[in-house]
Amino acid sequence: MTMGKIIFYEDRNFQGRHYETSSDCPELTSYLSRCHSCRVESGCFMVYDRPNYMGNQYFMRRGEYADYMSMMGMRECIRSCRTIPMHRGQFRMKIYERENFGGQSHELNEDCDNIQDRFRMNDCMSCHVMDGHWLMYEQPHYRGKMMYMRPGEYKSFRDMGMSGTRFMSMRRIMDSCN
Repeated sequence: MTMGKIIFYEDRNFQGRHYETSSDCPELTSYLSRCHSCRVESGCFMVYDRPNYMGNQYFMRRGEYADYMSMMGMRECIRSCRTIPMHRGQFRMKIYERENFGGQSHELNEDCDNIQDRFRMNDCMSCHVMDGHWLMYEQPHYRGKMMYMRPGEYKSFRDMGMSGTRFMSMRRIMDSCN
């Protein structure tokens, strides 16, 4: 399996010192004092505006981001990044209306652009990702804040620092990132 590769630059337009990685990095300031542009040479990454994979998350696929802060509306520099391993096979996730896997539930194996229209669910407050890697969005049609979900049980999005956020659409991270 090919690993992804991302290069971070201190300044806009790929200027200044740079740091290259193919793995997770919980604290970019160990390598660069700031980060204002990046280039994804292969693979997919989630970047975060706080250390240790916290704060706002942004999905990055292969391409050049000469000034991603203005492109994505980021107010802060990238502080950490996580590589997203490519998953080839089935995608399965069970979403729940309430925290602790309570209330109405539905199993997904494909993208869902609006849980309210599709399932008559007003909230998604917990989930269990059985297979694959997913992006969940706070608004329908894959808009608003997003959260990267890898296989595992997530009993409370609020406990993960997503207070006041509910997820209304979800999309599989397919192998088209390369």
